[in-house]
Amino acid sequence: MKRSKAVVVLVVSLVLILVGSIFASLVNTGAGSVKVRRITFEANNGELSGLLYLPKDASDSNPKPTIIVTHGYLNSAEMQDANAIELSRRGFVVLALDQYDHGHSKLSHDKYMSTDFLGMWMPFWVNSMNDAVQYMYDQPYVLKDAAGNGVIGVTGHSMGGFSSTMALAMDEMQAAESGVRKVMAGLTEGSDFSYTAFAQVDVTAADALGGGRTMGKVAAQYDEFFFNNPEETGGTVRKKDYVSTPDAATWLQQESPSANTWYETSDGGKRIIYEPSQTHPWNHFSKTTTAYAVDFYQTAFADYSSSLTTIDPQKQVWQWKEFFELVALIGFVMMLVPVVTLLTKLPFLKNAITEPVEARPAMEGTGAKVGNLFVTCGLILLPAIFFTPLIDGGAASATVNFLVYGGIILAIAGVVGIVLSKREAENATAYRAGSIVMTISGLLLAVVAHTPLYQNNAFWTAPAVNDIAYWTIACAFISLSAMSLIFVASKIREGVTLRDYGVVCNVKTIVAALCTAVLTVVIAYLVLGLVDVVFKTDFRIWTFAFKTWDANILPAILKYLPTFLLFYVVSSASIMLNTNTEGTKGLRGYFLAMALNAGGIVLWLINQYGTLFATGVSAHPESALSGIILVAMVPTLAIAAIISRALYKRMGNIWTPAFLNAILMTVMTLANTTVFLK
Repeated sequence: MKRSKAVVVLVVSLVLILVGSIFASLVNTGAGSVKVRRITFEANNGELSGLLYLPKDASDSNPKPTIIVTHGYLNSAEMQDANAIELSRRGFVVLALDQYDHGHSKLSHDKYMSTDFLGMWMPFWVNSMNDAVQYMYDQPYVLKDAAGNGVIGVTGHSMGGFSSTMALAMDEMQAAESGVRKVMAGLTEGSDFSYTAFAQVDVTAADALGGGRTMGKVAAQYDEFFFNNPEETGGTVRKKDYVSTPDAATWLQQESPSANTWYETSDGGKRIIYEPSQTHPWNHFSKTTTAYAVDFYQTAFADYSSSLTTIDPQKQVWQWKEFFELVALIGFVMMLVPVVTLLTKLPFLKNAITEPVEARPAMEGTGAKVGNLFVTCGLILLPAIFFTPLIDGGAASATVNFLVYGGIILAIAGVVGIVLSKREAENATAYRAGSIVMTISGLLLAVVAHTPLYQNNAFWTAPAVNDIAYWTIACAFISLSAMSLIFVASKIREGVTLRDYGVVCNVKTIVAALCTAVLTVVIAYLVLGLVDVVFKTDFRIWTFAFKTWDANILPAILKYLPTFLLFYVVSSASIMLNTNTEGTKGLRGYFLAMALNAGGIVLWLINQYGTLFATGVSAHPESALSGIILVAMVPTLAIAAIISRALYKRMGNIWTPAFLNAILMTVMTLANTTVFLK
């Protein structure tokens, strides 16, 4: 890419970022009727942060009903955009909360020194919502009734729902001493009582601690985790009917309750269970569920309607924020390649560029084409084939053991190849190098498949990332083993060399590529940080997002980075070899690159959820969290593929795209999930 073209693309990308962010901010703020700002405050168990949506007519002299909304286990405050926007534009004060050890909030680990998973996991969700309630109740713009009770609602998705359930129960217990209830209503989304039971709040306790409040639950029919019929076994990714379960009957105080129906309870309260036809993560990206939240709070706070704005629950605008943030996301990704291009005009960084590799001629002959198609399909499908065994079965499980044996066989074949390479009159060095790589990658594949990795939560402090890291490193060695075998078996005879994989063994090139990638990520996140400061928006679509992060997660980023770097080195080499041909020019090459990276998991998701909606039971009913994580992996790997192909054509090697993808995607992943901070 020439300098002039790079400047044009950079300007276009920045325009997309600016336009997308401006309009996303306009939607977020109700066209200026709501002031949105990030707040941070000291709480009982650490430091909490969140986005405060304050209607412009809310003040000390005009306090408003208030809703605290919060996210699930893998997310942050921004995942509650739909509820925050729709409730605030109707006149509610809204705090979109980062739970402890998520987003910008930090748990005080002086109080919680345990390094086992339960000891690290329990404190953040048990206390987050209750601590936020204590803070918000003390704010002068939050309405209290004549008796001093807070006109506050709590809503959370998934783990945030558990935190909300705990806040409701804890508020009732605290009211027994103080005589004041700070929470008047609560709606949970995507959560039942299965986890709160660990904290002694099962369905019976929650019912008894209702205190006459208005309470509701959104229980999706295809929720991957919760709302299960206790009589059904064999995995939770199946269709549910929560209102028909004993827990729902107890909580609604009805023998045969119905969904979407209000019931009065013996303590004078009201309760309802909504049952949308959707999955767990669909809850927070749904017009239907958002309408339920609006309807619920308009009902719960009907006595205070004079201080609110009446807007039909179906009239929603949050989707436009998502659209404009997607526009900004496209601009953000577009920005990366021209930034690299311009940086590599600098004196030292220009060493990242090497001689371009000529595109190889398209294969001729039916046999060669069929064989190449077979190999390509194998490279696409292998990560998906072993996804469930690696994620849910783990090291040394029955299916994963095939990788152990396969790795050992490949290693032995590699040793044989090393010996036989001495007999080759031509290409002996290539055969020897390929056989050495096959031996090493086969042995490492066997070790990884047999050894439980990423199990020490005191060191690997992002538990939700650990399973993905294990799958990622296994995929790296699966791909490297397959590529080395194919190289020795056929590619050498076709005249393929290491340069066709983009491998350049030059220290100056590698260091320059690393510096270029680091500077590109720094520049990209400076742009993101500026957008966050000015507009309080970021770059996202649904569960995939580039968002701001605090420096205290940097140690975790550095720990996970080598794992993802290995994957993206192998991935970039595979993409360069397979798309740098005469037959894969233009968009065809980009689509093939995306298929190599993400095609297998797209097929896995289609199989998983197609089967779920068609039959009521998914293809892998025990793959709950792992399946949800894969949804965000599709854009992650697709974007990485685009970056790899765009940059290897400009750089002549794989190092800059490999470093850039590894750093960018590791930072993005850690910023969007739970990182237990010490």
